[in-house]
Amino acid sequence: MSKLIYVCESCGIKHRKWKGKCDCGAWDTLTAQQESDQRVVGSSVGASGTEVTLETLKETQEMQMPRILTGIEEFDRTCGGGLVPGGVLLVSGEPGIGKSTLLLKVGTCIAENIPTIYVSGEESASQVRLRAQRLGVCDSPMHLLSTNELEHILQVLPKVMAQDTKGPMKAFLIIDSIQTIGCRDIQAAAGTVTQIRECVQHLITLAKSTGIGIMLVGHITKDGMIAGPKILEHMVDTVLYFEGDKAHPYRLIRTTKNRFGATSEVGVFDMTHEGLKEVKNPSALFLSNKQSNVPGSCVFAGMEGTRPLLVEFQALSVNSFLPSPRRAVVGWDPNRLAMILAVLEARCGLPFSKKDVFLTVIGGARITEPCADLCVALALLSCIKNKTLPLGAVALGEIGLTGEVRPVTQLELRLKEAAHLGFKEVFLSSKDIHLNPLLNIHSINHVKKLEEIFK
Repeated sequence: MSKLIYVCESCGIKHRKWKGKCDCGAWDTLTAQQESDQRVVGSSVGASGTEVTLETLKETQEMQMPRILTGIEEFDRTCGGGLVPGGVLLVSGEPGIGKSTLLLKVGTCIAENIPTIYVSGEESASQVRLRAQRLGVCDSPMHLLSTNELEHILQVLPKVMAQDTKGPMKAFLIIDSIQTIGCRDIQAAAGTVTQIRECVQHLITLAKSTGIGIMLVGHITKDGMIAGPKILEHMVDTVLYFEGDKAHPYRLIRTTKNRFGATSEVGVFDMTHEGLKEVKNPSALFLSNKQSNVPGSCVFAGMEGTRPLLVEFQALSVNSFLPSPRRAVVGWDPNRLAMILAVLEARCGLPFSKKDVFLTVIGGARITEPCADLCVALALLSCIKNKTLPLGAVALGEIGLTGEVRPVTQLELRLKEAAHLGFKEVFLSSKDIHLNPLLNIHSINHVKKLEEIFK
């Protein structure tokens, strides 16, 4: 016998009665669904007769996880060195950012050695062919399937898996997107919490039992989070965020979860009329239009995962005629900027409380490292003093509330990248140990010492 319950589309909480507001705070998100009665968990343990065996860590210690390379180095980097048989990968990003373009390119590369199915729930097969024609991959042996039903996918998958493969993965499945796929057994619309959870669970079980690879596309909400239940991110093996500013041609793939590799890896692409192209040297790309000697500009040597990345910070400060001066930030944490301004005013006596301050990271990059504090402070001082930094200068260091400059991690990689791009002057904490003879190191132990640079 089935019972009628109400499930929140935002958080997945079940309610016995309908109400306008869910316990999570969302309004008008409860949908009616049928739930069949279930026996108490544990009442039939061992009744199936299935033999259960225990294993030890030593038995699998010598096993190595095989990797399938797509041929797209930037994408393989974010996956931890390539795709893994039985792995389920989730790609998310804003509409129009280039997710379908990337997945089509990845699918056509994999299809050369592994049978691949591209499932499109949002576009017809003819629309996918038009994109493939624009990208120049029409001759790929990749299979197309335009459907919104999970049963159709499960029906054609065994036929593809029966083909001969040249690697450890029997097949590769791309679903664009998971919010458009529904299961007939679930009495709910596609995209609801119940449908997403059940469909993903079926696909994960299939991947783990057969060893196929699965890549899913997930929508995002207006807040920039992955749409659907939060458990979706916990269920999959790898989560990639496809981000970028539509005003800039650069696109970044950022790894936020990876059970088979390092997190916080970043792959950089350039969006052209022929599709996405890899960027082998992102530091040179972000600094390609930098003017050599301009007040208010400073270069930061950052780290994105295991890759050093040099970006340019630009600052502008002018007298304010408002009761509360403006603070506009692009590509950095506004709260971090407010802290740096307070430290500079309290420790150096600079009147930023009466000035509008504008800060931006050039090229559409987003920096989250606190060791960019010293670079921002130098850019602000350069602007307010109307003097430039030494030619070819790089700065990195975290600033505390007392004004001290703290050391950074992975210093050798940062300095090596700076020297490779021709930078000679480096401003960093006096506690950092530097071993690069090609660089002229300026040790900064306190923000008061920054004013000496512009004398």
